[in-house]
Parts: sequence; C-alpha cells; structure tokens
Amino acid sequence: MFIYNVTIKIEPSINEAWVQWMKTTHIPEVMATNCFTHHNFVKLLEVDEIDGITYAVQYYAESKAKYNKYIEQFATQLREASFRVWGNKFIAFRSLMQVVN
Repeated sequence: MFIYNVTIKIEPSINEAWVQWMKTTHIPEVMATNCFTHHNFVKLLEVDEIDGITYAVQYYAESKAKYNKYIEQFATQLREASFRVWGNKFIAFRSLMQVVN
C-alpha cells in the first residue's frame, strides 16, 4: 500500500471555504480518478499557526502503478484547478510513502 500525502498550509482568511471546497470538490475529484482506495483528511495540531493553518490529505493507492497513473494523468490538472480557485493563499508539500508491515 502506498500513501500519497499532501500537506497544505492555508491562509486563515480562507479556512472555512477551503475546507468545504476540499470536502465537496477537490477530494471527490481526486477519488473519482479511481487511483486511490480511500483517504484521510486531517488538521495538524500543536503546530504554529502564525503563518497559516495546516492540513494534510492522505490518499491510499494499492500499487505504485496506481499512484503513477494519478501523477501522469490527473495531478497537473487538479493542481491547476486549486490555483485557479485559491491563487497564492496556500502552499502544498507532497510526499509518497509506503506502508511497512
């Protein structure tokens, strides 16, 4: 199992609207690619929020091939949509992890 983790810091002024957009638009669009089996959407706690509020979304892929498909076929378009809606009011950091049992 692979976890595609996207950590996002947003400006406090967009917090409520951005969380709603993530829940109703962005995350459903990512999941509609059928590259991931499920996801978690979390808010980071015990972090300095002076520069913004930090969230993370973890998308779970059954294989590296499914993750690669997402990156190659869908990621650019969905990232661009985020910038069209929110401009420079957020920054994102992405990482790929593998579950070790």
